[in-house]
Amino acid sequence: MRIVAALGGNALLRRGEALSAANQANNVRLAALSLAPLIEAGHELVITHGNGPQVGLLALQAAAGPADGDQPLDVLDAQSEGMIGYLIEREMRNLLGPARRVATLLTQVRVDPRDPAFGHPTKPIGPVHDDAGAARLSARGFAVARDGKGWRRVVASPAPAEILVAPIVADLVDAGALVICAGGGGIPVVRDEAGHLQGIEAVIDKDLASGLLARSLRADLLMMLTDVEAVMLDWGRPEARAITEAAPRALAALDFAAGSMGPKVAAAVVFAEGGKGRAVIGRLQDAGALVAGTAGTGIREGAPGITCRTPS
Repeated sequence: MRIVAALGGNALLRRGEALSAANQANNVRLAALSLAPLIEAGHELVITHGNGPQVGLLALQAAAGPADGDQPLDVLDAQSEGMIGYLIEREMRNLLGPARRVATLLTQVRVDPRDPAFGHPTKPIGPVHDDAGAARLSARGFAVARDGKGWRRVVASPAPAEILVAPIVADLVDAGALVICAGGGGIPVVRDEAGHLQGIEAVIDKDLASGLLARSLRADLLMMLTDVEAVMLDWGRPEARAITEAAPRALAALDFAAGSMGPKVAAAVVFAEGGKGRAVIGRLQDAGALVAGTAGTGIREGAPGITCRTPS
């Protein structure tokens, strides 16, 4: 089976954890332990990952430095993609042995400069701030939005239009390589009037980019790994229920948070429509069961509407 596995930023850095190198390396090691058995079982695997906490931290560090040392978001996206990709590749090589081919690709993703997302930032990045911290961010011209009891910086998250390295990823997978790419949704670029690529200030949603990549690769399964067991109805309420299976159209009719579960559901629906593949959303530690269809929320054509159960 050809699988695109999208690691959520919160699967790599758990909620409330310090943004330390040690914490990130340890969580990447745990992620590798969940994913390596899929390779050993004979599946073809492409790994993508989020970068929200990491790119936000890099932006804060750049802003705190010399006045001429600030960096645009596309460059920070590239830095975070390289950093996280290196950690994932290192741990997968350690687990799979030197004979396994592993490649990490910096991934430029073309977006439309006229995308309305540029006027309506929704993608949370960086750490959670209290009211005073949010006021400081606002004073520096950053957009902020509520995240639980705190605040986070939010940035534009345009829809991915083209994964520029998709043909190269396909060649590597066909050759038996494990590929890590489209980290943080990829590096956002636009084409100017001369057809040249230029970076643009944004963070592409990694689930939407992963869905586009999965369609480009004709993957059998799009697996979005996070820190919750399934997509929930009535999330945060006593009557909350886990969706175990859903038809794409039935799931698309429901509303989910724009900055978190919403893009996962949107990516799953688009990928599963037409019956060319199955999508699944669930916990990283359940990766094997998600592939087997015994955990998480499975989205496929032919499913009988929405099926739920009480979450564990």
